[in-house]
Amino acid sequence: MNTDTPDIPDTHATPDTTGTPDTTGTPGTTGTPDTTGTPDTARTGAAWWVHNSRPLLKLALPLILTNFAYVALTTVDIVMLGRLGAAEIAAAGLAIALFNQLRTTGTGLVTGVSNLVVQARVQGDRQRVGALLFAGFFWATVCGLVFCAALLLAGPLLVLLGQDPAVVDKAGEFLMILAPGMLPCLWFQNLRHFTTGLKRPGPLLAITLASIGVTIGLNYVLIHGKLGLPAFGFTGVAIATVTVFLLSFLAFVVVILRDDVLRPFLTSPDARRWNGDAVRSVWRLGLPISGTYASEAGFFSVLTLIIGTLGVDALAAQTVLNQIVYIVFMVSAGLSHAASIQISEAAGGGDYTTARRTGLLGTGWGVIATLAVAVAYLTVPDPIVSLFLPAEHAGNADVIALAATGLLIAALMQVFDAAQNIGNGILRGVGDTVGPFRISLVGYWLIGLPAGYLLGVTADQGVEGVWIGQTIGLAATAAILLAAFLRRVDRLHRETSAPSVQEPEPS
Repeated sequence: MNTDTPDIPDTHATPDTTGTPDTTGTPGTTGTPDTTGTPDTARTGAAWWVHNSRPLLKLALPLILTNFAYVALTTVDIVMLGRLGAAEIAAAGLAIALFNQLRTTGTGLVTGVSNLVVQARVQGDRQRVGALLFAGFFWATVCGLVFCAALLLAGPLLVLLGQDPAVVDKAGEFLMILAPGMLPCLWFQNLRHFTTGLKRPGPLLAITLASIGVTIGLNYVLIHGKLGLPAFGFTGVAIATVTVFLLSFLAFVVVILRDDVLRPFLTSPDARRWNGDAVRSVWRLGLPISGTYASEAGFFSVLTLIIGTLGVDALAAQTVLNQIVYIVFMVSAGLSHAASIQISEAAGGGDYTTARRTGLLGTGWGVIATLAVAVAYLTVPDPIVSLFLPAEHAGNADVIALAATGLLIAALMQVFDAAQNIGNGILRGVGDTVGPFRISLVGYWLIGLPAGYLLGVTADQGVEGVWIGQTIGLAATAAILLAAFLRRVDRLHRETSAPSVQEPEPS
């Protein structure tokens, strides 16, 4: 599942990049350093696991809530599109999948701003902080323009890839409006990482919650033509989404300008001046993170394209299933970030035993959470799907049945999805930012994608076969990531605990 996470910034320190301990706090909080998440090393066995679950979950909770608030935006869009019919949700779902693929890639590139700002703040280099803000805006703008152009030109390519021409035409209408929203969306993410690095992330949760209400209101007005406006139909959702992106960015700017600590950085000459070193630093740190995000998001996007060749109903079912799983994914995203922060703290103090245990603890809670949700998938799949696709719409019955079958597969798939997402976070916690990218290439592209195509298309198992192949890819990725984490943390433990060899004194 898309790690986008949410777009929750990865603010923990990575030993091979910034070299500074994490002091950024967590988004949606007051920005003060976390002191409750330090694992207790006095206990052993089951007592340790029970005692240290509390600080881990306490640290993860605000992240999960912020994630839920964010995903509510796209959920509102999908639910309202579902009221219009299968063709509309299929076309908009295809457009949103492509948009999210590129948005996730761009967000990954500016994620490193937070770590670099931490380093500059600790060193007292205020000019560097301003330069990093400029660098983040530079890369966000470059990505925004390039990705906007790519989305507008994607139509002919989608037809060549076997998508239904009628669906592609409707998706093109949607993207024509949605694509320019890439710029304010990525600008917002840059500000988010910048303010988090300064320990003052601002009211991210409040802004996101407010944007949900605005999204609901705008969707209703623009889809159905209220308050004297024409009825735009399903393209009204795209207009509403772009408007919310822009208003959220402007609201964040206002928050910064009213903050006495943040305002000087935003208005300083350094935030408007080219600094080659800062631009290169953001690129070097953000590129492997962006690559990992792009690899995972691309995996899901390509699978969506494969499913699109199987018909409109299959694509509509994929859109609904992705959104349902994406909501649950936000729990593992919060746990991944919280575990990553605690592992960074433990590893920074050379306590690799605690780092190892914390990685397993975070993974365990991710599995527990997704298994609990799987019970609902297995017992009441039809009512869950019907929240997105009302049964009274003609033609929706087949889509509902297909998506309900997908939920039965997703009951297992999301467990592996959570495990691989947390695996990415715990590996970054011990300083490995490149490993997750390499592992994603193997698990997603060399295992999951071929399995999905062989089962779904070659073996003629349809959309269910693609979903099973996707599950195989996620399971392989989770297993490789966890094994890599255990190997790395054990190696670091041996290196730090090995007795030093003293040079013999000269005779």
